[in-house]
Amino acid sequence: MKRFLLHILMMIMAMGASAQSHQDLRDSLAKASELLAYNVDSIDLRLKKAAWNIELKQWEYAKDDYDKVLFLQPDNLAALYYRAYVNERLGRYNFARRDYESVLQQVPGNFEAQLGLALLNEKDHRKTDAMDMINRLINQYPDSAVAYAARAGMERDRGMTELAEYDYTEAIKRDPNNVDYLLARADVYIIENKKRLARKDLEQLEKLGVSRVALLDFYHRLK
Repeated sequence: MKRFLLHILMMIMAMGASAQSHQDLRDSLAKASELLAYNVDSIDLRLKKAAWNIELKQWEYAKDDYDKVLFLQPDNLAALYYRAYVNERLGRYNFARRDYESVLQQVPGNFEAQLGLALLNEKDHRKTDAMDMINRLINQYPDSAVAYAARAGMERDRGMTELAEYDYTEAIKRDPNNVDYLLARADVYIIENKKRLARKDLEQLEKLGVSRVALLDFYHRLK
């Protein structure tokens, strides 16, 4: 369990390193591949290589590495979780669902796997299952901004803008400077013709460092 959580943290940190250039990522992948050639049964090295593959959106290569990890270690939680993520990107929804469920069998109530499964169900047009699961997730983790934002996204896509506005607001209460949540709420406000509130969110985004140029489309929609 600790190794799983550590790997999740490492992946989040790696994916957040937006300043790293494409070439830097390729160099890191090349080093990991070179080391792996001499340590073919190393679980840690293969997980690291797969992480770089994901960063470069090389889904098939990442899947192959997670397959190899799970052949050697069938209950490896990190490999199950990220293979589900990769399978989802490849459109292999049934395989992704199976892996998320395998994680939940080992760690009932795991936040990341429940969220992944809820979003997968939404994408796979299992709307009722998706909403039931995200509602349960919010009941289990009422302090999670991510859970509220995920439900808001579902509601926004279904045209339920009032509910989406409420949930984005709840997410922002828990994570006030999250650019994605503020931008999403501004979008909902514009749809609802609440221009003053939308402008307020856009101005807040500028205060947080988002350039006005990046927000021009939103400002044009306010006219």
